[in-house]
Amino acid sequence: MIKDLFRKTVFSLLAIAVFIPASQAQDTETLTLKNALNYALAHYTDARKAKLDVTNSQYQVDEVRARALPQISGSGGLNYNPLLQMSALPGELNPVNPGQTLLVAFGQKWNANVGVSLTQNLFDQSVFVGLKAAKTTKEFYQLNAQLTEEQVLEKVATAYYQVLVQRQQIATTDSNIQTTQKVRNVIQGQFENGLGKKIDVDRLDVKLSNLQSQRQQQLNAVAQYENQLKFFIGMPIGTAITIPDMENKTVDVFAIDLPDTIATDTRTNVLVLEKQHELLKQKRQSILAEYYPSLSLTGNYSYQGLSNDFPIFKGASQGANWFDVSTVGLNLKVPIFNGNGTKARTKQVDIEIGKLKEDMYATTQNLNLDYDNAKTQIKNSIIILNNQQKNIELAQKVMDNTQNNYQQGLATLTDLLDAQTALYDAQNTYTVSLLDYRLAEVKLIKSKGQLRTLLN
Repeated sequence: MIKDLFRKTVFSLLAIAVFIPASQAQDTETLTLKNALNYALAHYTDARKAKLDVTNSQYQVDEVRARALPQISGSGGLNYNPLLQMSALPGELNPVNPGQTLLVAFGQKWNANVGVSLTQNLFDQSVFVGLKAAKTTKEFYQLNAQLTEEQVLEKVATAYYQVLVQRQQIATTDSNIQTTQKVRNVIQGQFENGLGKKIDVDRLDVKLSNLQSQRQQQLNAVAQYENQLKFFIGMPIGTAITIPDMENKTVDVFAIDLPDTIATDTRTNVLVLEKQHELLKQKRQSILAEYYPSLSLTGNYSYQGLSNDFPIFKGASQGANWFDVSTVGLNLKVPIFNGNGTKARTKQVDIEIGKLKEDMYATTQNLNLDYDNAKTQIKNSIIILNNQQKNIELAQKVMDNTQNNYQQGLATLTDLLDAQTALYDAQNTYTVSLLDYRLAEVKLIKSKGQLRTLLN
């Protein structure tokens, strides 16, 4: 029995060991930059809200269009009059007491009606302007959705490169740990053979311990950056992701297109403001529409019944009288004076238009400033990146020579550790420079209004 229990336990543990890696692999998402950007556009909250605004703008168009369509409503009612209102007739009509006012009750106890009414605007300037403004509002939300997508693309690209560079730093630390471990093993062997010192082994153990601690900190930073990236793209935080390594290559400043100026009139930021300007002008026209007369057609039809008995849904032979009533008319409204309220509202819109023009000018200036700064930053980043690449190559040569000299007894352990540190620092500096270059590249693409090219 104990043997069977042991077998079942072993089998269960093996099943779990096989199942867990399979489940984790199944849930792992491989994220290239393109995949991350497309995922963000489909799942990130801001991007989805912007798409909902576009959908909602069509309903706003439909709402305004409804004002130009016929308005039809039905009605019905049933009234009981316990006391009928008395009406006074001239005394000349009093057959019993001529000259004495005669009080007569008109109507009947029960009154029922059912009807339908129609109203159709024939001319209303505010409706026409409103339709035009509703269509412009839809275009505004479409542009705003495009602007939101560009902001999402920039945010995701920046977070993506931060993860890549942080992982690159881990790879650099791992390489340094391996090199230090090899040197430590050699010195340990020398010490065991009486050719080395215990203090040299201890110094390398301290360095390895520091490198392991540094690696753990870098792992924690990667986890945080990955969670931030998953948040920006709208991915569940618990999802495991794999990001391909970044290629290290020399970049040339002359290979990047850096025109002297850029066209700001086609930038989404400017187009959104121009659409706002158009909306404000239409708002002004809508206010001025209050000066215009309005004309509408009305029509009513009802079927009414009167009776002193209930139910009244009987024929005339049962004391219930039913008859049709209908009216058709034209309603004309001519505004004359409203205390200059329309003029005041118009002037307020003029102030808003003036402020918006200032925003448009400032936005254009900011776009030009961002582009100039991005050009400068990308040039400097490329120069620094290429210099750091050369520094790594030089530090590697120094490291190889120092290690060879140490093995031949021509260099001290301090010289070897200094060479290792110099190589490690050069590699880390290159990694930081690579992040600066990638971020400068994103800013340059943004300043040129080409963020969507990252999706290609």
